[in-house]
Amino acid sequence: MMGANTGKKQKVDEENSNIIYSEIVTSIDKLQEIQDELEKINEEASDKVLKVEQEYSEIRKPVYDKRNDIIKAIPDFWLTAFLAHPVLGRLLNEEDLKIFKFLSSIEVEETKDVKSGYSITFNFNANPYFGNNKLSKTYTFLEDGPTKISGTTIKWEKGMGIPNVVAHKKKGKKRSRDKESFFTWFSEVTQKDDEDDALEIQDEVADIIKDDLWPNPLYYFEYDPDEVFDSDEVKIHHCFISVASASWISTCFISFFLSVHYLRISRFHITSWIISSKKLSCLRCK
Repeated sequence: MMGANTGKKQKVDEENSNIIYSEIVTSIDKLQEIQDELEKINEEASDKVLKVEQEYSEIRKPVYDKRNDIIKAIPDFWLTAFLAHPVLGRLLNEEDLKIFKFLSSIEVEETKDVKSGYSITFNFNANPYFGNNKLSKTYTFLEDGPTKISGTTIKWEKGMGIPNVVAHKKKGKKRSRDKESFFTWFSEVTQKDDEDDALEIQDEVADIIKDDLWPNPLYYFEYDPDEVFDSDEVKIHHCFISVASASWISTCFISFFLSVHYLRISRFHITSWIISSKKLSCLRCK
């Protein structure tokens, strides 16, 4: 009799297990439908954000041009701002400082659709160091494949050049900046894929120039390191500095997304960041 009861109990348990399993599968299917709906909304949101950024990118251009015209009347403006920046200032050696005395302007220009890439250009007055009147570095974002990077070949005058170059191009190694000239940055144009961290420092330099120095160089030109560092303004401007030395946190995306004025990313990157938690650099931190 006990054996029969045991058999019935096992059968009931199996039936209950099957019911529970079926309910779980049904719930998972419903969750997937919800997730698909959310992803569709996120895609629509990223499209709208991109359109807004494309519109305001065009509006900002003449204002940036006007700003550059005014800056040209201020001696050593960009050199001063560069040196005052807690990260960029450490990248210039003594010879670089002499060359930067001839720097007339810096320009950051995005592709018309914003999402495809951008270029950073350093414009120089005639100088005894090289024949170029401008040095540029361009980043082209490809939907498939690594980011394409190109830079200007510097035409050094006889006897000039970069004497202390320590370039680490092997995968997994970071650049040494102890004695290296900032101008090696223009020649480092190896394509970057998501698995290769060899260009991590290089990419941070581009990001900081584009998203921190360029939007408000006046902040660094007037920068006083003795000021109190607990104000919201300082937190905003120094978010890049903290992420350069600490883990990049995805929670910064919330405030970054709201700051449309500084948004400079491609549509497919926006979508992926909205859908998943990824590391990213930002301009505003809580």
